[in-house]
Amino acid sequence: MTTTQDDRTPEQHKTHALGVVARDNFMSGWGGANGGYSRVIWACAPEADLDALLRWVQNRREMRYVSIVDVAKYRVPRGTAHLHVYVCGVDHPSQPRRFVPETMAKGGAT
Repeated sequence: MTTTQDDRTPEQHKTHALGVVARDNFMSGWGGANGGYSRVIWACAPEADLDALLRWVQNRREMRYVSIVDVAKYRVPRGTAHLHVYVCGVDHPSQPRRFVPETMAKGGAT
């Protein structure tokens, strides 16, 4: 049986359709995933960069079997003991930083 922890709000269940899933080798086999695998999904906001999120997860050494999924249709593989759904918005560490000059941020002239 899989224990699921989902950080999304009810509204984000509707808007954050795509995400990046991976098996977390560090968290697998102990704690909440005792006796099985720990999997994570970062549900991506529509305005966030899904490709940047994918690269960020792929570059984490503890993450394996990384792919993009439809979060609503995702079914955990056999052997998964714990699934944690995180939220990825434009302020997530995976997202490119966009420089916005102070005058533009306040609606001023460029």
